[in-house]
Order: sequence, then C-alpha cells, then structure tokens
Amino acid sequence: MNAPPIPSVSSDKSFIQLQGVTKSYQEGESERTVFQSTHVQIHEGEIVALLGRSGSGKSTLLNLLAGMDLPTSGDVWLQGVPINQLIEKERTLFRRRNIGFVFQFFNLIPTLTVLENLKLPLELNRRHATPDSVQIPNLLEELEIADRAHSFPDRLSGGEQQRVAIARALVHDPALILADEPTGNLDMQTSQTVIKMLGRLIRQTSKTMVVATHSEEVARMGDRILTIENSLLVEQ
Repeated sequence: MNAPPIPSVSSDKSFIQLQGVTKSYQEGESERTVFQSTHVQIHEGEIVALLGRSGSGKSTLLNLLAGMDLPTSGDVWLQGVPINQLIEKERTLFRRRNIGFVFQFFNLIPTLTVLENLKLPLELNRRHATPDSVQIPNLLEELEIADRAHSFPDRLSGGEQQRVAIARALVHDPALILADEPTGNLDMQTSQTVIKMLGRLIRQTSKTMVVATHSEEVARMGDRILTIENSLLVEQ
C-alpha cells in the first residue's frame, strides 16, 4: 500500500515548535536526559544560533528538528507538520524536500564533481529536468567557486568544500537550513569568509536557519541565541 503524500511546508509564521520535548538516552545502567520538557518557537526567516560546548546536545537538537532522531516524549512541529509522528519513509521524504544541511566535515561525495554534488539533491527530489537547475550556476557565482564546477572535492581547499556544501544545502530551495558547526573544520580567516557568505545567502533567500556552534563569532550572525542549560534551551 502506498504511503500518503507528505505535506509541504506552509507559509505560517510559526515555523518551528518544540512542544514539551524530552530526549533521553540509556547509557549503561543509567539514563542521560539531554532535553527535559522543552518548549521553543522559531519564526519564519529567523536565524537562530544554538551555542554550547561539545557534547551539550546541539547536534541532538538538529537531529530532532530534521526527524533523524525522535523525542522520548513531546512533539516537534515544522510549520504545522508533526514530523515525529510521521513514519520513517514519510520523514525521509519530508526531510529531503524541505531541509538543507551544512555539516562540519562537508560530507561531499568524493567520486562526484562539484556540479554533480549539487545536482544530487535535485535528482533525489526528481527535479533534475526542471528549471531548478539554473540555480546551480547562480549559487556557484555567489560563493565564488564557479571555476571549480568540474573539480572533485579532494582538489578543493577546506573553505571551497564548505562553500560547495552550502550551495548543495540551498540548491533545492528548502524551507529550513540546519548547520552543524559549519566552520568547525576551518581556520579563523576562512571561517570568517564562509560564515559571511552563508549569512548573506540565508538573508537573500529569506530562509530559516538553525546553526549549532561553539563559536561566539558564528553565534553573532543569529537573530537569537539559544544555549543548553540544565537540559533546557535558554535564550540569551
């Protein structure tokens, strides 16, 4: 039997809601609680920085927002869609259509060129034969890597690879960008360049972004800063 169609993201201003979210893990004979009865609301077009030390739960929150992890209790809503209540296949399709990711270690496919890496999200969404592909040269120009379109990732510097990763996150026009330590593998000067480009593109395209970082400089790009304290999200 075919799964029901996945609802698309609507234009409601209440973009993300965590309602009473608790997330616990079993560690040996003890239980570790990362979040406890957490309530958070993120509005459309906001950049929210999630600031905290390594191991504090930043990546766990991004995984919950993406539906890659499920809360122990409570609900995670992305514009009216309770993503934790979808079955696994529905969550995968929803994530593929509506969310773009930027990772610390780039996660580019080494056997594909820059151009092929960028075409992949379109092909996964069955949009490779549509005008969406015109977005690719525009993104490459914006990120100053147009001359690297036919290069393989191992021929690129770290900063260039992360710019490709940013382009890949944006190319299928997702509603939400999740960035996990996007400058954590870059030197300071390259980090500054990359974060300025990322922030500019997010503002230009009116995307909503949640960026997890331990860097206060990266956090300053956000409209709001949340920290994890005593298993709760606290706004600075």
